Amino acid sequence: MSRTIQQGVSRATDRRQSGVPVASQGLEWLWQHLRDVKNPHILDLGPVSPETLSLLVGRGAKLYVSDLISLASKGDIQFWDRSGKVPVFLSAKFLDELPSASERSFTAILGWNLLDLVPHDSLQKVVERLMSLLEPLGVLFCMLREPQHKEGVERRWWLETLTSARNELDSGKPYPYPAISNREIEHLLPFASIKTFLTRSGRREIVAMRLQ
Repeated sequence: MSRTIQQGVSRATDRRQSGVPVASQGLEWLWQHLRDVKNPHILDLGPVSPETLSLLVGRGAKLYVSDLISLASKGDIQFWDRSGKVPVFLSAKFLDELPSASERSFTAILGWNLLDLVPHDSLQKVVERLMSLLEPLGVLFCMLREPQHKEGVERRWWLETLTSARNELDSGKPYPYPAISNREIEHLLPFASIKTFLTRSGRREIVAMRLQ
């Protein structure tokens, strides 16, 4: 595994606002990495977005959508077993919501803020499944909140351009779990090349490239 941290240069934004365009070094890196791929297969883990669809189709991509972000954000009861003293997240059932695709099917996955919405003890299973869907040298792109930001959960993300994004958030909604550290990401992705881009909006952009 290799890991690189780069300081972002995107302008400061009010993290409590919705719809503010955010220039993304992670997305810029992603599309530079895919510059020679004529027809990438992209899996978006957020709600369907006409803007994202239009941009990706214009790029020659084929878009697949599986809105795990909404399911995780709403805390849907179907994904929890509350029969015992401690509720158990049903990660296998949750991951069944992914497209019926074989391993190594996708060139890239837009994970957005999904990992911030999944219980920590289920992160390994979720990440392993997502990485298994990537072809070799495929990329998982996601955003992680910084620990000082306790609320302001993003309900959805969409592409403004191929290298910038917008979001819609619930400014008063607290995050359900502690922030994920860079060390935890390294443990979750032992067989990936990881780049972390620091931003001025209280987020870290993670791009994880599958090596095998």
